[in-house]
Amino acid sequence: MALRQRAPIHPGEILAEDVLAELGMNANLLGEALGVAPNRISEILRGRRSITPDTALRLGRWLGSSAEFWLDLQQAYDLEVTRAERGAEIERTVTPRTALVT
Repeated sequence: MALRQRAPIHPGEILAEDVLAELGMNANLLGEALGVAPNRISEILRGRRSITPDTALRLGRWLGSSAEFWLDLQQAYDLEVTRAERGAEIERTVTPRTALVT
């Protein structure tokens, strides 16, 4: 039986489920708290926009966490998406340096 790969989790989903839901907040309230447009937050929550360093700094400050936490989540998500989309092609077309040494 083959294992099914789970879809990567966008940081916006974590923000929505682990932060906003627990606090009873929505994108408008978070946008106001962070000093950004609510549509910026809405797009992040829907997985249509990445968490930028600016957003990570704002989230870290507001939540009392680190900006690095949010950037690490985004980077892990981006890597998994790229691996799923291009990983096999890269495996086929890029020869490891050690394989070239004789």
